[in-house]
Amino acid sequence: MTIKDTLKRPLRDLRISVMDQCNLRCTYCMPKEVFGADYAFLPSEKLLTFDEIEDLVRIFSSLGVKKIRITGGEPLLRKELPQLIERIISIQGIEDVALTTNGILLGHYAKQLKEAGLKRINVSLDSLNSTTYGQMNGRKFPVERVLKSIEQAAAAGLHIKINMVVQRGVNDGDILPLAKYCFEKGYTLRFIEFMDVGNTNSWNLEKVVPSREILNTLQEMFPLEPINPKYIGEVAKRYRYKNTDKEVGFISSITESFCSTCNRARISADGKLYTCLFATEGTDLVGKIRDEALANKELTDFISELWNKREDRYSDQRVELSKQPSKQKIEMSYIGG
Repeated sequence: MTIKDTLKRPLRDLRISVMDQCNLRCTYCMPKEVFGADYAFLPSEKLLTFDEIEDLVRIFSSLGVKKIRITGGEPLLRKELPQLIERIISIQGIEDVALTTNGILLGHYAKQLKEAGLKRINVSLDSLNSTTYGQMNGRKFPVERVLKSIEQAAAAGLHIKINMVVQRGVNDGDILPLAKYCFEKGYTLRFIEFMDVGNTNSWNLEKVVPSREILNTLQEMFPLEPINPKYIGEVAKRYRYKNTDKEVGFISSITESFCSTCNRARISADGKLYTCLFATEGTDLVGKIRDEALANKELTDFISELWNKREDRYSDQRVELSKQPSKQKIEMSYIGG
């Protein structure tokens, strides 16, 4: 069964946050000034259980979802996460499962994740410079420990993608060093434009480094050629380093909106469904899945109807919406980016 929204976009990709807490305080996601020692994170009983997550994935799979990404917060803070990944991988119709992490705990869990069936991970890494990295992660955590974890994950057989959020005047000087590092290590690098997600990351347009500018910078060192998308709805524009099988990609939500093909939904750690990364509100699913009187078919129909009514295209309307009375957007750390 394939469901489509009002713009004929199918539902193919589901991102599931398993934890709203994180062991870093990155300035563009969970700034320490807001998420301090007294911040009230979700109590454990509010989190979706593994059984509930598995049930939801089965329902979404029946509606056309093929890809699952496990996110947070920091997902590796969730106890026994490899067990959940193994369960999701076994669900009929799910073709791809991935994990996004800050990498701190990755070395410890890499072997378990691989044994659970995970094939690839995305690691958030915004600089190779330990001072810059420490400032951006808000905890002065040393980059060397993350690099070691990444190497351990690669040695365990996991395919590595590196996500770099580029901010002008902050880490834009690290574009070429990180590209060179990933090229030499065989990791796939994704440059991400600094996005206006949530309300606390001090976003402004002047801090955005357009993907086109990054591409031009890269081509000073590396000849690149564009690659055709693997599928409709692929977010990253991919390029190949000429005469190699190595790639680099660009996620350009600010300068090159991809709303027209967006096929993603997101579930927060406490079971709310969001149909856009820039949403102001979600729809409760946990109450329905915990309602013993509600049959799976009723929940399936409910989710299907939500998607059928979906109209989201925030990046297309960013300028227009910015002129309207402000609404509190959901924080990226809550729904996993």
